[in-house]
Amino acid sequence: QAQLVESGGGLVQPGESLRLSCTWSGPSQHFYTMGWYRQVPGNQRELVADIFSDGTGNYGDSAKGRFTISRENGKSTVHLQMNNLTPEDTAVYFCNRVTTIPVRREFWGQGTQVTVSS
Repeated sequence: QAQLVESGGGLVQPGESLRLSCTWSGPSQHFYTMGWYRQVPGNQRELVADIFSDGTGNYGDSAKGRFTISRENGKSTVHLQMNNLTPEDTAVYFCNRVTTIPVRREFWGQGTQVTVSS
């Protein structure tokens, strides 16, 4: 069964960096969006960053200037490089993939914990 497999979460100190990775195990498609959302208890899931199949990146306000989303050759894996992390970045990060052709389908990863604490 096609799924998203995440890796790279963990515990870091403020100011440090972390890289999250997400790999799609299903068939390749021409048009899709893959990205990362995050959620803290009691809050809605929010967009961190996503990348369209043409390579165009899109960032949530919290990520602009600090985080970079990229994808590997073959386009089945995306990375989220997170720099200058703060305690406010502490959350569960979820990988997401959306395709719209022929019908809209959305997939979520299981989530990976990122904790920023001294």
